[in-house]
Amino acid sequence: MQSAMHKSISTAVTAIEAIHVPGNRILIAVAGPPATGKSTFSDALVQALNERNYLASCVVPMDGYHLDNLQLDRLGLMHVKGAPETFDFNGLRCLLERLRVARTLEYYPIFYRERDLAISGAGAVLSDTEIIIVEGNYLMLDSAPWNDLAQFFDIEFFLETAEARIKQRLVDRWLAYGYDQAGAQARALSNDIPNMKLVLGNVRASTKAHFIQAD
Repeated sequence: MQSAMHKSISTAVTAIEAIHVPGNRILIAVAGPPATGKSTFSDALVQALNERNYLASCVVPMDGYHLDNLQLDRLGLMHVKGAPETFDFNGLRCLLERLRVARTLEYYPIFYRERDLAISGAGAVLSDTEIIIVEGNYLMLDSAPWNDLAQFFDIEFFLETAEARIKQRLVDRWLAYGYDQAGAQARALSNDIPNMKLVLGNVRASTKAHFIQAD
């Protein structure tokens, strides 16, 4: 029997194949609340596309555009790191615009969670890349300025997972970083879970959207 992930990837590949013209570049959004497996889904989707179609594809994580902690301290936003206002939206938008209009080598930052740090130029989109999967919490958020990103995507996937499972994963994430149970729950409740509710309650309507049931 196919796993839920395998079925989801197959569904996504079929949807992408239906719109992709060989030789043309397309941009894909993978959105959803934190801890829904966006990175895992995106990596598996790239692997499936490359194996099946021999296409050059890659993943660009939105997390690379986290504002640095120095800026968050300056803005008084350190306590809500991960909320929409703690990202360099303009930087992300400029990258998407370049990827949309040009077929040149483009560098982008990557966020390393274990170091709580984004490193500029750590990732690259090669000029021959035809399918670019951009993944992040707020890519389908129906509020300004995030709703302006819709113009850059050819197809969008929103990952859905039961709220109880998301909450447990958020707690487990902080446990893995050395917090005790009380501390992990406090971290999840103070910021992660409000962000989850924000994403779930403000999904941008789109004719390009596909809703995927994640594990």
